[in-house]
Amino acid sequence: MVSGAIEVATKDGTWTFDFATVRITPAAGAHPLRTALGALTIPLTAVHDAAWEPARKGGVLRLHPRPGADPLRHATGGRLPDAADPLRLTVGPDTTATATAFADAVRDARALAGIGDGPVTEYLVPGPRVPLSVDGEDGNATFDGDRVRIDWGWAADKAKTAAGPRDLPLPQIDAVEWTKSALRFRVRGVPATDPAHDPNCLRLWGFKKDIGHSALLAAAVTARLPHPATPPDPAPAQPADADVVLRRLRELGELRRDGVLTDEEFTAAKQKLLGRL
Repeated sequence: MVSGAIEVATKDGTWTFDFATVRITPAAGAHPLRTALGALTIPLTAVHDAAWEPARKGGVLRLHPRPGADPLRHATGGRLPDAADPLRLTVGPDTTATATAFADAVRDARALAGIGDGPVTEYLVPGPRVPLSVDGEDGNATFDGDRVRIDWGWAADKAKTAAGPRDLPLPQIDAVEWTKSALRFRVRGVPATDPAHDPNCLRLWGFKKDIGHSALLAAAVTARLPHPATPPDPAPAQPADADVVLRRLRELGELRRDGVLTDEEFTAAKQKLLGRL
């Protein structure tokens, strides 16, 4: 334990708070998602609240991230099973006092640091490490940090096999949609269809291990995409049609000839029009 830190160690894992970060280490027998994710360091700035939820025998210690801070939560939309939540720790009756003190310390530290409760504009919780892969019902998906590749298996629909293996660089991906039964990559300009036929969607078995690997892959891609709070790039100005510009130039010439425009006004308007070509 770090000197001066608060630690809660249970059969479910170990949480350590050094008043700047919460270090989460899952136990060996934790849910496959948590063990695959490994140790996780959560900065205090990413925390909305620390809650102690008492039960008849012990209880649960839980961290609630600020809106938009955690790519795993954003990718899975709150659909993870409770046991798979890496920000949840089951606590036995012999550790309840320490767990209560832990939650109080996190809340007090947030207040002292003046950390707000509102949404953030960047992911503050680190995304899962890559490379990652998941075997689904109709194929396999891998992510190396730059691109997603989907290879189809024998159970894939004809629409998927006809499209061939998918190679999706990050700039082509708008978002990731995850459920326990499907992992879909929303590709720019391509409408989504039924998961059974969508060549950018991998169907999942829904097993424990499958849930863990697919959710982590979804979170890893999400963490490397633009944050949803980031304003989209403005659309580039479209060049004007040459005929339209020429017609407008003739109109400007007539306005100058009739004395409506001065020579200076005509020159400025002409340069602006020509810049649209």
